[in-house]
Amino acid sequence: MRDISELINTEEPGWELVQQWINEATRTIEVLPVISKQQAEQVLLDTQVSTRSPMGAIIYETGGILVADGWIRILGSGSEKLTRSISEWNKNKQSNDFSNQPGFLLVADDAIGGYFCINAGVLGKDVGSMYYFAPDSLDFEPLEVNYSQLINFFFSGNIEQFYQDFHWKTEQEDLKSLSPDDVFNFSPPLWTVEGKNLNESIIRPISAEEQYFLNLELRTGLNNIQNIP
Repeated sequence: MRDISELINTEEPGWELVQQWINEATRTIEVLPVISKQQAEQVLLDTQVSTRSPMGAIIYETGGILVADGWIRILGSGSEKLTRSISEWNKNKQSNDFSNQPGFLLVADDAIGGYFCINAGVLGKDVGSMYYFAPDSLDFEPLEVNYSQLINFFFSGNIEQFYQDFHWKTEQEDLKSLSPDDVFNFSPPLWTVEGKNLNESIIRPISAEEQYFLNLELRTGLNNIQNIP
């Protein structure tokens, strides 16, 4: 375990690079303040990520970052608006299928109940690569990018294409009243044939944690039925 003095890099701070990405962003970016320096340091210690990296910089310098009016939430050390710190959020977030194996680290999520994570071994041989736990497939889909590339994609990439099938008439109004700690729950679910037409769906807010565990439970159930490993 590295101590805090080893994790805080003042000579090559990653925050300068993140700020550059924010300044060049093509969509709204809201950098949330940390609750306290002590909490930021504790989350940094828990994750053992140096502030030389963009991830460590985001953890130490922000309580989280909201992208595109909160459609995407990048986890930091926690704030009053986005209370989930990256370390607390990752506690007990893996299913029994992943027990006794290297896991993954959840680092961001979106308003429709999709979760972005770094593969630490259990999702494939591409350790360090990003995966998307997709609400329309209930599968961990490889994105073939690393953390820094994903953050830059959130800020300036073509997320419109990424989410082109997930829009509805009242989306903007609904998003304004959605807490960054909540996601939209869809009925019928997005992974069903009936759930593809969002304008005919019942859409309500649900905690991001509740939706995450619901997705895991449904994924396990579907895999058992379909005999998918």
